[in-house]
Amino acid sequence: MAMTDYQKLIDAETWTFIERTNSWYPPETASYSIDRQREIYDRMCREFFAGYPQGVTAETMVIEAPGRSIPVRLYRAGQPDGPAVVLYFHGGGFILGGLDSHDDVCAELCGRTGYTVVSVDYRLAPEHRHPAAFDDALAAYEWAISAYAQPIVLAGDSAGGNLAAAVSHATRGHPRQPAGQVLIYPGLGGDTSRGSYVRHAEAPMLTVRDLEFYRQAREGGPRQEADPTLAPLADTDFSGLPPTVAITAECDPLSSDGETYRDRIATAGGKAFWHEEKGLVHGYLRARHSVRRAEASFTRLVGAIAALGKGDWLW
Repeated sequence: MAMTDYQKLIDAETWTFIERTNSWYPPETASYSIDRQREIYDRMCREFFAGYPQGVTAETMVIEAPGRSIPVRLYRAGQPDGPAVVLYFHGGGFILGGLDSHDDVCAELCGRTGYTVVSVDYRLAPEHRHPAAFDDALAAYEWAISAYAQPIVLAGDSAGGNLAAAVSHATRGHPRQPAGQVLIYPGLGGDTSRGSYVRHAEAPMLTVRDLEFYRQAREGGPRQEADPTLAPLADTDFSGLPPTVAITAECDPLSSDGETYRDRIATAGGKAFWHEEKGLVHGYLRARHSVRRAEASFTRLVGAIAALGKGDWLW
């Protein structure tokens, strides 16, 4: 297969974002200790922090689950709570990130939709292997449906998109299912021998080597057997899932996962939409204030969350 020409696919604004990211979080960071990786990642996130929209407030609290406590951060755009609730799971390869890494993203989602946003600080690998993160995500959903009467929209980027989808699969048949899910460049456990995994194996910002590192950190060794709580695309049944919007980046090995997931849900008779953002790279949420393509995509994501929270299907 011919080499992908990223100089043609990626515009100057996005290259500036990539270079800025690499100046704070160099590609070789994956070879460092986990603690050092987290330190560098957290510093990078602080550098990109864009503040809160006017009128958005945040409160950090802890929810109790069997044998553990799960920190969450609640964002509100006024009192009382908004007409829907967004349960948000952050990215970071299951080893990085937390309430602060996606703080401004969640605040902006709140400000632009008027919905209450709940960000979940799930346990990280390798200290906490699978299914720890999934268990925390599911516990956070159980807490949310007991705490709020409003519709719950699941959302997440990258690893967080994986968790949102896994919760959607696990809550089929639940008395209160999610109103919808919005998956942002998610990793869903697709076929690594084809599609974007091959075409964009060496993409800027995320490579297949990075993905394998994160997978081993999460699973703790050889690839585990098919398990929808680990890899939603491993499920054999895609019926009964909530309305789904998957938005991926063209220059990202994970992009095909969004397309495959859309196809499986649609084949099973469900509502699913997939859109690939041309010329964008993994992690572009942090570029939403500096790259016009990323800004347009963030507006698309906000619109999807807003629509699903109202029970609207626009696709």
